[in-house]
Amino acid sequence: MWLAFFQVNKKLKKGVYALLKNRFLTESMEDYLEMFYRIIQEQGYIRPIDLSKAIKVKPSSVTRMIQKLDEAKFITYEKYRNIALTAKGLSYGHFLVWRDQTLKNFLYLVKASTGVEEQVEGIEHYITPPTMSIIRNLILYFTSHPERLKELEALHKENLYPDNNDFKQLRAWLFKHHN
Repeated sequence: MWLAFFQVNKKLKKGVYALLKNRFLTESMEDYLEMFYRIIQEQGYIRPIDLSKAIKVKPSSVTRMIQKLDEAKFITYEKYRNIALTAKGLSYGHFLVWRDQTLKNFLYLVKASTGVEEQVEGIEHYITPPTMSIIRNLILYFTSHPERLKELEALHKENLYPDNNDFKQLRAWLFKHHN
């Protein structure tokens, strides 16, 4: 029913999409916005070609994303000029960089064995701000109480979490049910 309603009322449909674009960012939009923020912090400005080189994508892909982020009011852009982050873009970009760094700090703190960068990239788009607050508090707690961190490390060494067989079974189940 709703689909038919939106198909009939294209003007309303366009307005709903605009509202959603202003409220939610896709994973890709977040990655671009995070990179905008990082480059601007580093060199004070950003051009589309800088972004294309930094994230290793075609300039046409960058142009499409610039248009989306401009439409959502995260950036301002005029053709053949530098890109500027709006107040909304600066705030969100700062959060994205903070989230990325906080997750990395946490995984390094608890001595995640491998692939910290890949793990962070895999979870950062799905983690909620309240969960990020918990992770930040755990970092603060463990850095203020190193003896507790040693206890956590001891648990890891004693293997008091599910054994490797449990993980192998989980992987087998996931493979069976997702392929």
